[in-house]
Amino acid sequence: MRPVVSVTAVFLFLGTAAFATIFGSVRGVVHDPQHRPIQGAHVTLKAQNSEWAKSQDSIDNGEFEFTSVPIGNYTATVTSKGFQEVRQDVIVQSDTSPVLHFELTIAGASENVTVSETPVEAPMDTVTPTTMVSRIDIQQTPGADRTNGMEMITDYVPAAYVTHDMLHMRGGHQVEWLIDGVPIPNTNIANNLGPQIDPKDIDYLEVQRGSYDADYGDRTYGIFNVAPRNGFERDRECDLVISAGNFYQTDDQISCGGHTQRFAYYVSGNGNRSNYGLQTPVPEVVHDAANGYGGFASFIFNPDPKNQFRVVASLRQDYYQIPIDPNPNSVGNSVYPSYGLRDGEREPDGYVTFSWVHTFNPNTLITVSPFYHYNGADYQGGPNDFPVISTVNQTANYAGMQASVSANFWRNDLQAGVYGFFQHQHNYFDNVFTDGSQNFPASSIGVNGGVAAEFINDKFKITPWLTLIAGLRVTQFNASISENEIDPRFGVAVRIPRLNWVFRGYYGYFYQAPPLVTATGALLDLASSQNFTFAPLHGEQDVESQFGVTIPYRGWDLSADTYQTRATDWLDHNNIGESNLFWPITWDRALIQGWELTLRSPNLWHRGQFHLAYANQIAQASAPITGGLICPPNNSQCGLDIPPGLAPVDHDQRNTLNLGFNASLPWQSYASTNVYYGSGFANGQPGLQYPGNYLPGHTTFDLAVGKTFGEKYTISVTALNVANRRVQLDNSLTFGGFHWNDPRQIYAEFRYRFHY
Repeated sequence: MRPVVSVTAVFLFLGTAAFATIFGSVRGVVHDPQHRPIQGAHVTLKAQNSEWAKSQDSIDNGEFEFTSVPIGNYTATVTSKGFQEVRQDVIVQSDTSPVLHFELTIAGASENVTVSETPVEAPMDTVTPTTMVSRIDIQQTPGADRTNGMEMITDYVPAAYVTHDMLHMRGGHQVEWLIDGVPIPNTNIANNLGPQIDPKDIDYLEVQRGSYDADYGDRTYGIFNVAPRNGFERDRECDLVISAGNFYQTDDQISCGGHTQRFAYYVSGNGNRSNYGLQTPVPEVVHDAANGYGGFASFIFNPDPKNQFRVVASLRQDYYQIPIDPNPNSVGNSVYPSYGLRDGEREPDGYVTFSWVHTFNPNTLITVSPFYHYNGADYQGGPNDFPVISTVNQTANYAGMQASVSANFWRNDLQAGVYGFFQHQHNYFDNVFTDGSQNFPASSIGVNGGVAAEFINDKFKITPWLTLIAGLRVTQFNASISENEIDPRFGVAVRIPRLNWVFRGYYGYFYQAPPLVTATGALLDLASSQNFTFAPLHGEQDVESQFGVTIPYRGWDLSADTYQTRATDWLDHNNIGESNLFWPITWDRALIQGWELTLRSPNLWHRGQFHLAYANQIAQASAPITGGLICPPNNSQCGLDIPPGLAPVDHDQRNTLNLGFNASLPWQSYASTNVYYGSGFANGQPGLQYPGNYLPGHTTFDLAVGKTFGEKYTISVTALNVANRRVQLDNSLTFGGFHWNDPRQIYAEFRYRFHY
């Protein structure tokens, strides 16, 4: 580990590092009807969903610039003596700098305020397809604000769906969560079922889908950058959320927040339980209870205009019963016996991040962020399980730091820096067969490792209609093996004059660090007894190319792109017989190809917004399995033979569509709908129950309606999968074997806001 730690320390002390943030900047110019710059115009930038605001006066050339602006939706207001007030809405994404133009008109006698609704403009300083979801979207979208809900992602992001209880995106498992722009590291693929962040604690969620700058990390398939609730939207207020529904479910939270001119705080506590937790192997819900509880806190302090301190902390624990198929003679139990199991999974998780944000001048911003993350996954078999009692405890501790600087000069927007963490991993494994099979003693292992990455990235605006992006990222991984990767990345954005269409292209390399450990000791003997074996895991190497276009038209925002990812040592998972446990593996290679489309409307008829997300893709992998748990060809314990050449993976779905509308209705009420269509996942057992290479397609309809009474009370009713359409999603090697989609769930929610 000495090389990793030393390299990281050197860069951190130099303070020349940068990494992903939740900040952008807003620039602009103010001029009169003859296009002469106006000096001293007062410009205010205010968040649309909170009290966050900044103000300044334009300089002698009419220009203004706001730095360290958190991601989100804002309104810029310009006032100047003798001119009418003008407003424009603007969307800020991380590491972007939207430019506003204000043409002030001479004030009339009535001094009326004019509101300028500018159409959505595609950013020219990024080629990354990005979806922004606000806390209002999360609150109103059916099911999205549940602790274990993923609708805030799956309803808005193309090629994102949940199957065998895991979120998949763009054909892969490996996604990365960031909080306040700081990564929450987790190298253990398919280790956790529980959430890392409760949706009710999110202010804005920025979802990035490939084509990342070099300052973003190693997860090709998806990056979820969270701007948490921070207290600026409240004035010493608390929200109490209580819900109840079928399956004896409840999902409750109390949160409080407030702010002064220099300090903002937000704290919350939550708890949830339900008799339906994980996807079941049959339509019936048997042995499937889930519960969890946790707390979250965010603090922001601005000692002066140039400095800001941010602290985010979370603790939570989740528990899941592992569902079973109660019929010992069923087709599913003939392949993966689960009727005799009474297993459970307990998952503790906690993290704390601290960030210092310093503005040297309007063109230079630095961020320093140490962090710590603890993560566990404890699988406990029942004492009377048949055919096997499984016990697996996995704990990981991550401690690291990122520091960041971003400089804007001439036509360049430059970032450069490092990111690193140290990890200690401890695994315990015990499998006791109760069907007469050979048993082996328990095994355990502890191992240390770490990652350090350095990068440089530049966005060069040659003209207002042409931007070139180039970056280089160097990653070092040290554990039982050592790997070093150099990943160049290139992008270009071109705006078509008058049409304002933006075409973008990208080509880049990625490296994903592997889990630190797979197996040791008696676990190796168990694998050998079933004709399995373990091999060292190497990091995944990806090459992504992408081409897309963004078309703004009268407030509508249409984005389409096509992409291809070629991977070697592609990370996936497998399991030993009926142990019901995921073990990491790497395939020799993988090929993921697709095209996707998103569409968002403006506020239609002053009533609501329409959104659509569609993807057509195919995710394929090729034998042999090169690392982790290796299942040789023609081994009956695998459940299927692994043919040579590329073949669809278990979570491949060719067509995925989400279509929704969030409507504001009279009498302070709202309604939100979503239609989901999936063409069917790859058939892991062709001919067993279903013919063909893919399982049946499926369509579900979700609905939420709510009403606010005054400013304190809101009542809503949500129905998920209203028609209760059930279908077998997958029959792959995962928890419990087969999985069916979620049944109909209906619940009511009560919100109460009060001052203290």
